[in-house]
Amino acid sequence: MAYVITQNCCKDESCIPVCPVDCIRPTATTEDRSQPQMLYIDPDTCVDCGACEMECPVGAIYYEDDLPSGQEKYRDINAEYFARHPLVPVPSSNPSKHESVESGPLRVAVVGTGPASCYVIQELADVHGVEIDVYERLPTPFGLIRAGVAPDHQRTKAITDMFASALAHPQLRCHLNVQIGADLMHDELMSHHHAVVYGTGAPTGRALGIPGEHLVGSAAASDFVGWYNGHPDSSSAHFDLTTERVVIIGNGNVALDVARVLLMDKDALRMTDIAALALEALSLCDVREVIIIGRRGLRDGAFSAAEFMGLGSLRGVDVVIEDDELEGHPSDEMEITLKLECAREYAARTPTEGNKRIVFRFSTSPVEVIGTDRIEGLRVASRTSSSDEVIPTSLVLRSIGNRGSRLDGVPFDDAAGRIPNDRGRVIGEDGERVIGVYAAGWAKRGATGVIGTNRACAGETIKALWEDFDAGLFRRELPPRDAIDALLSERDVEQIDWNGWSTIDQVERQRGQEDSRVRVKVIDTAEMIAIARN
Repeated sequence: MAYVITQNCCKDESCIPVCPVDCIRPTATTEDRSQPQMLYIDPDTCVDCGACEMECPVGAIYYEDDLPSGQEKYRDINAEYFARHPLVPVPSSNPSKHESVESGPLRVAVVGTGPASCYVIQELADVHGVEIDVYERLPTPFGLIRAGVAPDHQRTKAITDMFASALAHPQLRCHLNVQIGADLMHDELMSHHHAVVYGTGAPTGRALGIPGEHLVGSAAASDFVGWYNGHPDSSSAHFDLTTERVVIIGNGNVALDVARVLLMDKDALRMTDIAALALEALSLCDVREVIIIGRRGLRDGAFSAAEFMGLGSLRGVDVVIEDDELEGHPSDEMEITLKLECAREYAARTPTEGNKRIVFRFSTSPVEVIGTDRIEGLRVASRTSSSDEVIPTSLVLRSIGNRGSRLDGVPFDDAAGRIPNDRGRVIGEDGERVIGVYAAGWAKRGATGVIGTNRACAGETIKALWEDFDAGLFRRELPPRDAIDALLSERDVEQIDWNGWSTIDQVERQRGQEDSRVRVKVIDTAEMIAIARN
């Protein structure tokens, strides 16, 4: 008997080092993980110890006899991976832990509290003596885990339990509701810390660059995601849900999340932590069809196999595949094989009368957004057609990636949309590294990968930081640690500490309990501050 990794795998590989028989693959050392895929457990080698299940931060690992309904297929998927890739021992790649330091010689500022920053904090807090100050512009932590993960993926959001332990560490001080670049500037951070790590993400959706993109009804999918997740920046957004058809350009996991939220059973959606205003709007929406457009074929689809397979269990929703190239090749990687198998299964199903639809249109490119004052349709060109086609709709969401934002005083690569760096060490405009300044996550590598990808990314950055510390690059006197609080107080900044966030968290959970929900999010910043004060 064996343990099985299922759909919710976050891919941070925390299960790998605890496995006593080294039977979890792929690892970062066995193949290129730039395109993250699921992890798998070899059923023939597993010794049923359960260490991986206990370590998994998102509850994605089950004993094979305890697999939940709808996840049973992952027993065969795990086995099939090792039929293709027989288990070969690999040398351990776990870096050795840095020795403790005396309190004071290393004070680090971490900007942002999303997954990348939280993994950075875990790495730093693991070394006794390091002083860590965390700065977050919102009154709430966890970045895209709170505001980006789809509300029906509560198991994925459970990783915040692990990150909460890091953020509550006694060596760490939280400065929530403090915006770097406004409340505090980069040079002020540097004068109060030996090093600064930027994990600010990539908050801005990329543009298509086609005519009509500016029309009302055209928006970034990330804005829609922020709206239904209760991000304060998106609380006043409006989306036309009276249309029967929504078109999403791009076919990554975010596109699938949006399609699922638009069409899923609203009673099921009500049980999640979706923002109340979004729940009300979606409960009344008229959307019956979501068309997901991809420029290339299914083989190149950016969505993961697990998320693609998950669409098949949506109640009252048909999945329609418009692609003639669904046959596999012997050389196909596991992810592609799973996608093709799933697509063939969807294509073979008979549509159910009255069902809603998710339509995947591959080899199709957007040409022009049609309309006068607002969107009336989207003109597309298909590789298999000699003429363009206009798809009628009043809502088009682009899901083609995100880019970072420039911060005063911090180098920024406008073309790449990220902070220029060499393995986490920030590089200035002169091509030379900026001593004491680092980047992690999407701010470092661009908007690629998933939550778990940030674990190795953060590890690489902190390895560089420790090398610089050991080389004596941070030997300078700093003001007292609480001097930063005095500075913020002088500027009337309403900073919130970890206890303040814990109070907000408690109120949200209590309101959720009263409404038979996971939580009811507070989305107004002023209300959050008032709650934190109490």
